[in-house]
Amino acid sequence: MTSKASLAVDPAFVVGPVRRRTFGSFVEHLGRCVYTGIYDPEAPTADEDGFRSDVIDMTRELGISTVRYPGGNFVSGYRWEDGIGPVDERPTRLDLAWHSSDPNKVGVDEFMKWSKKSGTEPMMAVNLGTRGVQEALDLLEYCNIKGGTYWSDKRRENGAEEPHDIRMWCLGNEMDGPWQIGAMTADEYGRLAARTASAMRMMDPDIELVACGSSASMMPTFGEWERTVLNHCYEHVDYISAHAYYFEDEGDLGSFLASAVDMDHFVESVVAAADQVRAAKKGTKRINISFDEWNVWYQQRAESKPPTGDDWPVGPVLLEDRYNVADAVVVGNLLISLLRHTDRVHAASLAQLVNVIAPIMTEPGGRSWRQTTFHPFAQASQLAKGDVLRVAIESPTYETKKFGEVPVVDAVATYDAESGEVVVFAVNRSLTEDVTLDVDLRGVAGVEVLEATSLSHPDHTWSATADDDTTVAPVANASASVADGRLTAAMPPVSWNVIRLGGAR
Repeated sequence: MTSKASLAVDPAFVVGPVRRRTFGSFVEHLGRCVYTGIYDPEAPTADEDGFRSDVIDMTRELGISTVRYPGGNFVSGYRWEDGIGPVDERPTRLDLAWHSSDPNKVGVDEFMKWSKKSGTEPMMAVNLGTRGVQEALDLLEYCNIKGGTYWSDKRRENGAEEPHDIRMWCLGNEMDGPWQIGAMTADEYGRLAARTASAMRMMDPDIELVACGSSASMMPTFGEWERTVLNHCYEHVDYISAHAYYFEDEGDLGSFLASAVDMDHFVESVVAAADQVRAAKKGTKRINISFDEWNVWYQQRAESKPPTGDDWPVGPVLLEDRYNVADAVVVGNLLISLLRHTDRVHAASLAQLVNVIAPIMTEPGGRSWRQTTFHPFAQASQLAKGDVLRVAIESPTYETKKFGEVPVVDAVATYDAESGEVVVFAVNRSLTEDVTLDVDLRGVAGVEVLEATSLSHPDHTWSATADDDTTVAPVANASASVADGRLTAAMPPVSWNVIRLGGAR
């Protein structure tokens, strides 16, 4: 049996521009993300600086824009000075967040080298857990001041003659989380964030600053945290962060596939909290969202449990989720949600890039491969251009345990006026049925199908390995066609679908 979902595409109904920063990622000193992930001198693909060129190539293939660094929970205990200067003189430190050791072979300057090689924009986080205003200023001076001062001259001595010129800075990480080193109340953090932001702007007025939002929408602090924090630092910051992870509860695939329903609600709730502060302060600027941690993460699995006791390893196997087809469809749907809110979500970071709940996997000193989640991200980053359009969707629905009645189909469209291309991104959440997508194209008359693909598999639990990461990938969808101003395409069950149209001007 096949059902039908309809939507309309019209360039007159614009949500906002496609933002390159929506397609950011995250590199934390956690597990094997850095050591044997981006950095592995023993790998045959290692370059002269010890960075894996295969990972750099795949980062470019993914179309990653920004990369948040160095954490995450790790940053709340990080002493950035440990990671500069001669590598053989750097101390090894305990990382309390993940019960590991960090040899500090990769620090600020190495990350900036990697960032340039991978063509990504750095997004630096400062430690407001065990440190404060002065340490943030020292790091900013090291990175952004040309020379003639203690820390800027240190950078030059260390081989970086020109400033790193980092524009985007995170003021701590998840500071309401009881797991966070130096966790604070909203008032405590809000005051510290305001002081830190104000001082940093005295040094570099043009930086963009992200205040910590609540760690998750289910936190008891959520909502009130955002309001209180922004009451303190509204005038000093540009963004409030949002973090969300999703996973399939045992036997509840239907709710998992509808995870974007929760992300939609999350974004709208954070926007409401920020705008309430704006109204109360009678302000003019808007605080937008940096959704700088999002992904599918099975937090209860064994691979998410840090070492214990006297075991403080370097680069342990941690959070190495192996993603299946359903996970990839959910990641694609979450990208749809982020694009749909491009008016207020101005940056986002898929957490993380390599090995740790990541689209890219590596073997220490060995092979690398693409997880199923790699493909929807790469397609969206490559093809979403111009403006995000507001599409009206009519879809059959199904009942979920978590979210009640939800649409079977979710979709978003982008329109690039320069090229005349329209791209439709759509998911079919049905577990068993094909759905025919019917798109009214009267607003972009004259287009034809340039490319149509679907990612699906009869077994939604299929996962990639180093031996096989190609069995499930986007394949041509020959059913997509345009006639009489309407696009039709058949979408398989549990699928991610992309249709690129051209010819409109």
